[in-house]
Amino acid sequence: MCCFFTALIFAGPRLAILVWWVYSPVYIYSLFDTWIWPLLGFIFLPWSTLNYMIVAPGGIIGFDWIILGLGIFADMATYFGGYRERARVPYGDQIP
Repeated sequence: MCCFFTALIFAGPRLAILVWWVYSPVYIYSLFDTWIWPLLGFIFLPWSTLNYMIVAPGGIIGFDWIILGLGIFADMATYFGGYRERARVPYGDQIP
């Protein structure tokens, strides 16, 4: 169950971005000037990219910054959350 949850966290926002791009490519192309930023966001910061896609059309003002901050927090929690749990794994403290 833990592996399924981990796979869902890593694949969830990427799958949502991919489905959104398939169903509405004009919307995605209107948000980004070049193809490199959505690609980098898809690979490295999927939660932040997904939140940006939600709040960007009306301009980023006020509460939208909090939503983007939550996306950055979710990305960091996804990447660094497992580091704390290594102590629970047998011989996890010996992994470099």
